[in-house]
Amino acid sequence: MEESEKEAIREASKKASHEFKSLVNTQDLDSLKQLQLIILGRLQDSNAVLSHFNDYSEHCYSEVSNDFSRNTRLLKSMKTDLDYIFQKLRSMKAKILATYPDAFPDDSKSEALDRRPDLEIP
Repeated sequence: MEESEKEAIREASKKASHEFKSLVNTQDLDSLKQLQLIILGRLQDSNAVLSHFNDYSEHCYSEVSNDFSRNTRLLKSMKTDLDYIFQKLRSMKAKILATYPDAFPDDSKSEALDRRPDLEIP
């Protein structure tokens, strides 16, 4: 009985596989396979282009990063110096106004505050 069961299972699986094969057209499967290969090729090309771009970007960044850091430090130093200069100018103006109240026109008293734009606000 075991042989007959195995034979029945074998026949049933052959019939099921034949039914599956008849459900799907082989030309459709071939065209799907061809499309998948085309898409795979395009994805591989895109991957190669992106890898090349990443390498190029890394190279450019390594060339520019030192200059950028140096210029950033320079700008921070310049800002500190300018802040100090404007603080001294405000202090001098306040001393002049205290000593000579008529030294500046009346309009300048109300605008004695710093009129520079705040560059740290985006």
